[in-house]
Amino acid sequence: MSQLFLGVALLLVLLLVGGLARVLQGPTPHDRLLAAQLFGTTAIAILLLLAESSGAAGVLDVALVLSLLAMVSVVAFISCSRGRGAPE
Repeated sequence: MSQLFLGVALLLVLLLVGGLARVLQGPTPHDRLLAAQLFGTTAIAILLLLAESSGAAGVLDVALVLSLLAMVSVVAFISCSRGRGAPE
């Protein structure tokens, strides 16, 4: 079962490479924000898969902190874009 988890984690890492193109080429800052959210969500999924396959409980804590940081980054982006226009 752990081989399956590691294979899915590898697939998710490959999908992140596709999201990197959107971050680099995004026509608007909002496209870049959505790609960054994709990174956060995928990284959380990868960490959860690795925690399940290895049995390390500390990785679950890292995934939780990463999910909270992803939420804070969206709130910061929205507050900046409403207050002073879209960030560059």
